[in-house]
Amino acid sequence: MTRFIKKVSRVVGLSPGTSVHIGDARNEKVRITVIDYDEHEFQERTVENVEDCFAFRDTPTVTWINVDGIHDIELIEKLGAHFGLHPILIEDIANANQRPKMEDYNELISVVIKMLYFDSKDEHVLSEHLVIIFGSNFVISFQEPDGDVFDCVRERIRNSKSRIRKMGADHLAYCLIDAVVDNYFTILEKIGEKIETAEEHIIDMPGTSALQEIYGYKREMIYLRKSVWPLREVIGGLERIESPLIHKATKIYLRDLYDHTIQIMDTVETFRDMLSGMLDVYLSSVSNKLNEVMKVLTIIATIFIPLTFIAGVYGMNFRYMPELAWRAGYFIVLGLMAVVAIVMIVYFRRKKWI
Repeated sequence: MTRFIKKVSRVVGLSPGTSVHIGDARNEKVRITVIDYDEHEFQERTVENVEDCFAFRDTPTVTWINVDGIHDIELIEKLGAHFGLHPILIEDIANANQRPKMEDYNELISVVIKMLYFDSKDEHVLSEHLVIIFGSNFVISFQEPDGDVFDCVRERIRNSKSRIRKMGADHLAYCLIDAVVDNYFTILEKIGEKIETAEEHIIDMPGTSALQEIYGYKREMIYLRKSVWPLREVIGGLERIESPLIHKATKIYLRDLYDHTIQIMDTVETFRDMLSGMLDVYLSSVSNKLNEVMKVLTIIATIFIPLTFIAGVYGMNFRYMPELAWRAGYFIVLGLMAVVAIVMIVYFRRKKWI
């Protein structure tokens, strides 16, 4: 199946809230890391069993539980049962094809977004399913085990003087989403460089490879837009929601994050317009190149029309043609043909046709 159309037929007919993993088949062990902190204390560790996370449910500190792997449904259900996750939310966690969205479950808020990467080797945008759930004192993130963009957030948490250590779980959730959005800018920057290179290639050498580049990047823009477009609704929903889980201080940061999403969308639309323009440039370049070839062929054909006429007249083999008896007739005809050709070339040059 392509990146645009995913196979979901096996969940058709199941009751709502039925947890079934939808995505790439995986068999590696799920990795769970826990970061627990407040303004003065900090601890970070990897836990072997999901039950080791249960003790952080009601602690006064802020706890970030990160789960690398969404294919272990039993583990997700155990964690969900202890932290009060709705069955529909568990279904969204296990569905790697879920559209980005935000849901308010009163005691917790869930955010489903796409964590994007740019594969420089194949020049493709790759996405990873990410679900961020936060309550009054905890944040749980579920992602596919292909790495993440949260190292900057982890470093800030480790720094005892950072702002994040003084804020609550809602600010931590904001920081995670912000890290994902910031990575979108990095991807757009790389794609922008590729598009500029492709544009120069099209102008210099408009060939089949250039056309393939254009359509390749147009597909990437469609894929990127599919992940970015719903992001505005998600951030806008977090900003507007009236929930005690999101403090007034965090909403200021969410407004800034919303502006970033608008900027990303504008950039995506700009790139789409550029690619459409590049396609027009390609077609114009190919058409101009064809016109130049046809122009040269037309000039050559036009020059040979009178020459062919002269050669045809003296090639009719009539018995009585006085010029045939001339000793210098052959050279005179060749000279006449040369003069005609030269006159026509001079005329074409004065008209600036050649």
